[in-house]
Amino acid sequence: MISKSRLHDAALKAAAVAMITLTLYGCDSTGAGAASTPPDDPADFALLETVARVVQRNYVEPVTSEELTRDALKGMLTRLDPHSDYMDQEQYQQMNAVTRGEFGGIGIELTLENKVPEVISPIDGTPAANAGIEPGDRIVKIDGVGTAGMDVETVVKRLRGPAGSRVTLEIARANQPPFQVTLTRNIIHVVSVKWALKGDRIGYARITTFTENTANELAAAIAKMRAEAHGHLNGFILDLPNDPGGLLDAAVDVTGEFVDGGVVVTTRGRNHEDDRVYRAPVAGNLLPGVPMVVLINSASASAAEIVAGALQDDHRAKVMGTRSFGKGSVQTIIPIEGHGALRLTTALYYTPSGRSIQGQGITPDIVVPVPKNEEVANAVLSHESDLFGALKNTGSLNGRPSASGVAAGGDHAEHPIKPLIIGTSKDAQLDAAIDYLQRAVRGEAGAHPG
Repeated sequence: MISKSRLHDAALKAAAVAMITLTLYGCDSTGAGAASTPPDDPADFALLETVARVVQRNYVEPVTSEELTRDALKGMLTRLDPHSDYMDQEQYQQMNAVTRGEFGGIGIELTLENKVPEVISPIDGTPAANAGIEPGDRIVKIDGVGTAGMDVETVVKRLRGPAGSRVTLEIARANQPPFQVTLTRNIIHVVSVKWALKGDRIGYARITTFTENTANELAAAIAKMRAEAHGHLNGFILDLPNDPGGLLDAAVDVTGEFVDGGVVVTTRGRNHEDDRVYRAPVAGNLLPGVPMVVLINSASASAAEIVAGALQDDHRAKVMGTRSFGKGSVQTIIPIEGHGALRLTTALYYTPSGRSIQGQGITPDIVVPVPKNEEVANAVLSHESDLFGALKNTGSLNGRPSASGVAAGGDHAEHPIKPLIIGTSKDAQLDAAIDYLQRAVRGEAGAHPG
């Protein structure tokens, strides 16, 4: 997750959804210092220089020293674990734009459907919405270049750009021939919280990513829902499926809007300066006494897991859905002046009770699998523990081994939910949460919140 001092994960490859023109980064923290560590053996670095010279002289096509240096750095860091990486200056600037919640682009959310970008929804008031882009539209070409097989980062890079610049999309829409639309990019302000009243005065808020603005957006949404519900909500649902994370500080602030003080998350690293305890403010609960459900799935990661784990440990909410991703590490962002930044794993984080999430995830109190008809049939979601080079879970802060969440959370292959279904009347997990809260309000057995 990313905090103003700590940045969150990179766009999780397990998550099918990306906020267009966004690349999401996980729990990170800014820092310096590690870059000045002297080499153990200068001969090792001389070897790198020798190999680079051999490649430049003999490779079949010309290769610049800049390309070789960048790729060597990326190779060095990505071999450490799935979340460490090197970002060049452009990628570093993109990451900073994402965490601020604004960037130059066209304003759509998308997913990859059969390896082709598909629109989840245009963001209101953006160039995409104004041009009539619709949910379900497939972007088959960007500026004449086919998108089939592109990864999310490449699609995002081609769609983003300075405000005032233009991009031409070829759109495939059901029941009509492909057509082209040219859009003028603008500054897009990401709205990370979507909300609505559900059922019998049940508040619902979906967080798509944790940015600097998320806590304020959530507080404003809660105020609007309470006003529409004539001052009182009978229950509240925090919807986090397919949320790959974001800022650590945002996760702490969001948790603080539902509890009155206490530990939200603890970090422990190799260096003691990475050991920190993050607490919620006293008397910060915006919905005292209101029963609550948090929804998660295996694409809920990092910041989303911190929030779910904290509210579960505090007995503030019932967690429903399926086991979360299990990304329990902190990445420190170390800027290299004029040359981008390193994203280096420096610590692990733990829930208030001391549970390590790394490789285990958050196990829901009530398992609610995605029905077959809501699944993306040809895609299977992985967990952190499935990734090559993932750090092992070293146990809880109290020294006890972390209990595996697989049995309780489901050990079968989980297919991602179709993004267009999340939050709608067709969302079976949301229906289960509404039913649970309505039964809790009626005082029925087995539906006691917390």
